[in-house]
Amino acid sequence: MFGAYGHTGRFVVAELVARGFRPVLSGRDASALAELAGATGLAARTASVDDPNSLDRALAGTAAVINCAGPFAATTGPLIEAALRAGIPYLDVAAEIEANLDTFAHFAERARDAGALVVPAMAFFGGLGDLLVTAAMSDWTGADEAHIAYGLSHWHPTAGTRLSGAVSRERRGDHRLRFRGGRWERRTDAAPTLEWAFPEPLGRRPVIGEFTMADVVTVPQHLAIPDVTTYMTSGAARDVVSPDTPAPTAAGSTDATHGRSDQTFVVDVVVRSGGEERRATAHGQDIYAVTAPLVVEALARVLDGRTRAVGVTPAGALFDAPDFLRALAPHVTTDLAPADPAAGPRPRP
Repeated sequence: MFGAYGHTGRFVVAELVARGFRPVLSGRDASALAELAGATGLAARTASVDDPNSLDRALAGTAAVINCAGPFAATTGPLIEAALRAGIPYLDVAAEIEANLDTFAHFAERARDAGALVVPAMAFFGGLGDLLVTAAMSDWTGADEAHIAYGLSHWHPTAGTRLSGAVSRERRGDHRLRFRGGRWERRTDAAPTLEWAFPEPLGRRPVIGEFTMADVVTVPQHLAIPDVTTYMTSGAARDVVSPDTPAPTAAGSTDATHGRSDQTFVVDVVVRSGGEERRATAHGQDIYAVTAPLVVEALARVLDGRTRAVGVTPAGALFDAPDFLRALAPHVTTDLAPADPAAGPRPRP
């Protein structure tokens, strides 16, 4: 796996080992790789996205590659190319909107024609929301709109999150993106502020509307929903952009928490079709740590053939969404239920 020594990468390595996999550690920092290899007893192969030969050597003899290295705008393309050359599946945990758009735009046809599998955004942002929307849709073949609200107790960003955010802002300039009427819109106005009725005990909280995340890229790729919107609790939105917010740290005993921070989250999904609503909700602890069971469960299903497609494929299109969500316990607790009529933003922002 590439980016093994990063904050999220270390969670993924631990989860891989716990699930019986033997990951090959990779990345460009030889010193960090050596330290992690020494601590885990795993093999390490230094590689750089600027050196295709080094990537080929890193992937030689492996069954798949997981990319945990941001900024993903720089790493996804070279690593997907290397995976295609090696003839192995590729999975990443990219939350960057632009990087995920690039993956679908540049590799969808090539991967499909090659019978290859590329799974983007298989993480807290992207994969989890996509699975929840897919599960909420159930037997619906389409819906009018999907809303994905993130209720984070706080958001202490990693160095990788800060760097990826800076790259996205540089690419986007003064614009923000939203998905309306089946197409992307570039807007210069401020994102709306409203309230979202999360399940108790979180309850009604102020959120930033149109806080566009990777789910807004993945969901329309396979579900007939012309309006897809994501929301973020206002406090967490302030945390992630403030230069004074600290990095995440493990809560209490590492043995008790497996290195997770004390951050808690609720992801609340509402899909609407005509006058009907359906809801799916997930809650757990530490958005970075929970990415590990998400991407490792995806890897296990890819390798044993529990998949439904080839090409560049979002989580909800590739896997049995309700079954996948159940498999995430105890890391993530999910609930699929009819939507509360009072939930979510009633007026159009």
